[in-house]
Amino acid sequence: MSRQEIEEKVRNFLIEDLEIDEEKITDDAKLKDDMGIDSLDFVDIVVIVEKNFGFKIKPEEMAGVTTLKEFCDYIESKVA
Repeated sequence: MSRQEIEEKVRNFLIEDLEIDEEKITDDAKLKDDMGIDSLDFVDIVVIVEKNFGFKIKPEEMAGVTTLKEFCDYIESKVA
């Protein structure tokens, strides 16, 4: 799966499933501060990522992930 496909899938579920405004979705947007993703949203993200990308997110691996770019980097490292 290419980086572009990963970013497109992530963007789509952020807009459709989490109802985040498209304008807020940028590479350097902070997941919590800029996009307003909270712990309940994160539970949804875990399920969505497993369904779309075929792996389970481990909370300890997500500890340093704060921006959308870092989140896509994390997914890319798992599906590459």
